[in-house]
Amino acid sequence: MADQGGSGGIGSHMPTHRRQDSGAADEPIPAETTTETRNPETSPEKQAFSPPPPQDLPRGESSAGGPTLGRIAPVRFPSNSSNSGSDVGEQDGAASPSPAQPTAPLSRPPPKKPSFAAVIEPPVTKATLSELDVHKILHNPKLRHDINFDHDLHFRPNLDGDKGRKKTEKANQFWKMFQEQLILFVTDRDSFRRQHGNGDNWCLPTLLMAVKDIIQTLVPQRDRNMLNEGLDVKQLMQEFNHGVADLERLAQSLSSVLKQHCAPMRDDWVDEMYQQLSRGNRNDDTDELIKGMRSLLSVLEAMKLDVANHQIRCLRPMLIEDTVSFEQRFFCKRIHAGKLDTSRAAAWYMESQRLSTPNLHTREFGDMSVFFQAFTKMLLPSSTMDKFPSTFLFDEERIVKVRADLYDCIALEICMRKYEELSRVSETMWHINRRLSPLSSEGSARSSRSSGDFGVPTPASSRPSSFVHSDRGSMNSSPRNSGLFGYQPAVTAGPRAEKLYESFLDIVNTAPAASQTTKKWKELAPMLAVQIIRTVEEPYTGAFDDQLTEAVTNVHGAIFREVEAAVHKRLIDALAQSVGSLRNLSGVSLITAVSRLQGVMGSWSQARSRTARQKRNNPDLRADGGVADMALRLAHIGLLHFRVWGPILYSRLTIQAEEDEDVIMT
Repeated sequence: MADQGGSGGIGSHMPTHRRQDSGAADEPIPAETTTETRNPETSPEKQAFSPPPPQDLPRGESSAGGPTLGRIAPVRFPSNSSNSGSDVGEQDGAASPSPAQPTAPLSRPPPKKPSFAAVIEPPVTKATLSELDVHKILHNPKLRHDINFDHDLHFRPNLDGDKGRKKTEKANQFWKMFQEQLILFVTDRDSFRRQHGNGDNWCLPTLLMAVKDIIQTLVPQRDRNMLNEGLDVKQLMQEFNHGVADLERLAQSLSSVLKQHCAPMRDDWVDEMYQQLSRGNRNDDTDELIKGMRSLLSVLEAMKLDVANHQIRCLRPMLIEDTVSFEQRFFCKRIHAGKLDTSRAAAWYMESQRLSTPNLHTREFGDMSVFFQAFTKMLLPSSTMDKFPSTFLFDEERIVKVRADLYDCIALEICMRKYEELSRVSETMWHINRRLSPLSSEGSARSSRSSGDFGVPTPASSRPSSFVHSDRGSMNSSPRNSGLFGYQPAVTAGPRAEKLYESFLDIVNTAPAASQTTKKWKELAPMLAVQIIRTVEEPYTGAFDDQLTEAVTNVHGAIFREVEAAVHKRLIDALAQSVGSLRNLSGVSLITAVSRLQGVMGSWSQARSRTARQKRNNPDLRADGGVADMALRLAHIGLLHFRVWGPILYSRLTIQAEEDEDVIMT
């Protein structure tokens, strides 16, 4: 092939992956510690940083009659050179040492090998894809736990968060470096060799070796010999250095191999990769060559994801049925090794035993009554627990989501109660104004003649100010004007209240994510206050903003604790019902039942969306407030949790507490 020319553009590609589950954040998955299968002598890192080998060893093969490739000629010093700086002390002062005593050359320090720029690792390699290997899946405790809660759990490219952004930037750096190296190779070969040498210390051979390593994990053993012949990196680099490499033939070979082993839906992607590499080869267009290589890595990543997701689907029933046994072995091993401290969890459970309500839903909860009471109290916004017990290691993300939904449920109910308070005040003022209206004509005439003791005309707009209930139920004077006579009272129930609640849901659903729920509601409160004022048809006042903000953010305030207690009672009752219907199910049967129930009633986040509300007839979202959905999720989490930790920790603590009580009684 003729030397490639032209310039290329740089796109973006996210090579790493995460599981697509119920929102799981990136959890640590043990990375494979073994390096890619490359010959040590061809590793760029070892060439750049390891102690230099003898200088006459080639870094790459060179063809006869051609220019010397990958070889650095040793520096030879004349035999009559001075040895005054030598550290060899056997010189006898002769002017010219005999040929049989080559001490002078040995006394010289070895010539230094040129240092070349380090090569950035390709964005997708065998190592980055190693977490998708089946043995990693089988030994990944977090994945095996999460698969119990997501029937469609699967891997996908990870584009999320700061970690994903940094990896994207690193990938872009690789492609930018690759493009610059290709352009330098075809425009200034001497400068290229000075910077990168003649070996594999640049992006192209590193990328080709990574491609070969990945394909070897995707094809059966019988096809690997053909792969080794068609993708001989050393031979390809020799051809490339001599300008005779046929990248179109390479693209055709890779396309044939990939289509034999990829899913049919990936064929178009493979064809696109082939076309890009072919155009780049024919037109000496580095831009197309870069695009083709990017497509090649993307196809390989997608194929690896397809294989891993297929394996998860096949292994899912077995992994679910073995969850309790596997996690008990895993946690016991960590406890005995001193890697997991359960003392805080034990103290939490023992304190919960002391504070629990006796005989609360014992028929539904059975011996789990103490646990589920403590579990729900732990989620309350007013809870002083700053960190969940270590026994909830694999469920923290799910618990945080339930806790956020519980806060939303409480805050929405507070907003509705504040609306009802304001509506009652407005209605009271309407009746007062209506009684006063027959006297308005006479009062106006009288005021035109005199104004009390001062003789000043009184304007007709002077009216008693309206009132707004405080959190304690007393009526404090509002700084705003009461409005005009003839105002109609607001309807506190029925369509108007339902419409207001739905407007609250729209605002909450579109709110940006916040690190703290309290902070989110502090920002939402003024917008919700405006909705309440509009519904009641009262003049806007900033005082109501402050009242509502205080009510929904002060978790220790009177109205918040009152609503929280009411919601908690509803939650514990609904939880008992869910646990009672699910406690005798295990494994796949439990997950199937939970999925069916969630499909019937829908999740709270789905139910409160505008689309879901439009599909339902006469929804009473406020009456439910997401409590049924939260109860079902907590029942699923709690049942699996207690089956793992009951025999290991909680039952032992219960027996210990009973023994201590017997000792005290005797």
